Amino acid sequence: MTDWIDVCEAKALAESENIIVEVDGTEVAIFKVDGQFYAIEDVCSHDGAEIASGELDGDEIVCPRHGARFCVKTGAVKCAPAYENIDTFPVRVENERLQVRDARWD
Repeated sequence: MTDWIDVCEAKALAESENIIVEVDGTEVAIFKVDGQFYAIEDVCSHDGAEIASGELDGDEIVCPRHGARFCVKTGAVKCAPAYENIDTFPVRVENERLQVRDARWD
């Protein structure tokens, strides 16, 4: 099991903002949506490039290159040209600190 990675103070991430962190060699984008934190792999399953610089529309991130959409809560693809979901990561707030970990191999 992967250890929790300390990211930042939870209050440092404003609503609809994101932060990118590396978790065990994987770039992870953490979003704050409706007061909750969600983490997805920072990669568009359509073209393999980063996605976090795209526009956040509600709980969906829009790929800045081709317009594919993904739910940041579940990683589910919502719109072509992507057809595969992207990985999500558990996020928690511990002692007012935002933490994330890679649970894919647990």
